[in-house]
Amino acid sequence: MSYKKTPFLKRFGRLWRLSKLIITQSRRLTRPESAVADTRNRIISNISSEILHILNVKLEVRTPKPPTGHSMLVVANHVSWLDIFAISALCPSGFIAMKEMQSWPILGKIAANAGTVFIDRKNRKDISPINHAISTALAEGHNVCFFPESATSSGIGLLPFKAALFESAIQADAAIQPIALRYYDNTGSRTTVPSFANVNLIQSVWRILSMDEMTVTMDFAPPIMPSEHPEKDRFALKDMAETLIREKVYEDSPGPPPEIAALSKVP
Repeated sequence: MSYKKTPFLKRFGRLWRLSKLIITQSRRLTRPESAVADTRNRIISNISSEILHILNVKLEVRTPKPPTGHSMLVVANHVSWLDIFAISALCPSGFIAMKEMQSWPILGKIAANAGTVFIDRKNRKDISPINHAISTALAEGHNVCFFPESATSSGIGLLPFKAALFESAIQADAAIQPIALRYYDNTGSRTTVPSFANVNLIQSVWRILSMDEMTVTMDFAPPIMPSEHPEKDRFALKDMAETLIREKVYEDSPGPPPEIAALSKVP
């Protein structure tokens, strides 16, 4: 790896600041005033931005978010646990996440306090009630985000999307907002270091702490309106979103991605 690494003391300093921020600030999400959507979104956005700042992760928007004025079903490629904070900094949302994340130290707590819905992706009985919960949240004006790959990739390529949760956008007639995420090291090269594939949480956090500087880019594709495509089912909507995200992810990919080797066992 050719990127510049941080000294050990700096890594521990970042970890201390990160832990302190998450523990203290996530408590704000349990207070009564955080029940108001705008207040909750502002808190989540501020916490997420500060986490990125502590880790020296610069957020760069290459294709701005189109104005919609309505709630959105946000879908993005999944590379790292950093994805959640990058998206939340600009587009605060309730997340659909793997059940295992609920037990993660610190990060699991802030995710739960932020309104994350934890699901067992291996249990098909979970899908119908989750779609209902998502469509209800969308109808009430809340953004909801999930990662259709259902696993983390290397960050250089894209895993096949799964269609099940796209049904919620049809039920709520809500816009689907595809977002493409790409990570770069301090040399400006695409990097797989933030990837959560084939490493545990502690290893992933340490790898990210070791990077002196990193940039995550976000490309907002044109929203997909289910009402404008009444002939299309969840599978067709999934294909449309996947195509839009794939174009950006592979735009400057350094070569064929090692997705089979990098596929995480965590759903």
